[in-house]
Amino acid sequence: MKTKQSLTELLNIKYPVIMAPMFLVTNAKMMIAACNSGIAAAIPALNYRTDEEFRAAIDEIRANSTGPIGINLIVNKSNPKMPAQLQTCVDKKVDFIITSLGSPEAVIKKCKPAGIKVFCDVVDLQYAQKVEQLGADAIIAVNNRAGGHAGNMSPEELIPLLNDNCTIPVISAGGVGNHKDLEYIMGLGAAGVSVGSIFIASNESDVSDEYKQACVNYGKDDIVMSTKVSGTPCTVINTPYVQKIGTKQNWFERLLSKSKRLKKWVKMLTFVKGMKALEKSAFSATYKTVWCAGPTIENTHSIRPIKEIVRDLVNP
Repeated sequence: MKTKQSLTELLNIKYPVIMAPMFLVTNAKMMIAACNSGIAAAIPALNYRTDEEFRAAIDEIRANSTGPIGINLIVNKSNPKMPAQLQTCVDKKVDFIITSLGSPEAVIKKCKPAGIKVFCDVVDLQYAQKVEQLGADAIIAVNNRAGGHAGNMSPEELIPLLNDNCTIPVISAGGVGNHKDLEYIMGLGAAGVSVGSIFIASNESDVSDEYKQACVNYGKDDIVMSTKVSGTPCTVINTPYVQKIGTKQNWFERLLSKSKRLKKWVKMLTFVKGMKALEKSAFSATYKTVWCAGPTIENTHSIRPIKEIVRDLVNP
């Protein structure tokens, strides 16, 4: 197997870990705590409603932390804010960008001259080779144990496949919730890992106490795939409300989704409706709970500071 740069070398960090960008969950306090604990961290640009708020958050994180700042950009057409968000990243000289759900070509072209590294979410070899050809600095290999929009392949399949056929580093996303998991995934040839779900129930998180406690009370067997949230499969906690509404689109939603003329608009409306439901669930106590999380919440036993979560993750 070829020797490639490790994540610690790529980002000049102590431990080969990125606190994954989590929609609605990651905030500036979490970023600061993670970066000051020897790992990297990334935040979705879409967690900010305005460009002014986004710029202020980057300034706050930079002023209070020493680690590299990462930003997650949704690069497909469903995100009309992307060009402005990308310009802000360049203006603020963030350290790296993680691209999701589309072609990273425009991002890579703009970031390379600015010295900003670009890591791209991929779920298969074909797309991994495409982003490498475009000039990506690393691949985020999203496997079937990831939270949110998971991939289809196991880390045992995906990591060696990408390592053998790509020359850039492979960062694994999914299935790491403790130190044993970290060592196992690194042993498969990963340059580093992207870890999200175990950070939801942190002191620094602004989500509701009910959401945090759900991550403590539920485990890996309580995670189900739902197409009700965004129209594409997404991992959620199987609360009584999720059991009541089901995890699959109903016959009418499926029918509309198959219509060539209506497909685009139905998907967009499903996404907007699902995101509003997630936001309401994340920040308020409601019986209509749709909480996004991955199976690694199995390792969440209490609500703790991020520095403690990182300490236990990186130490035997």
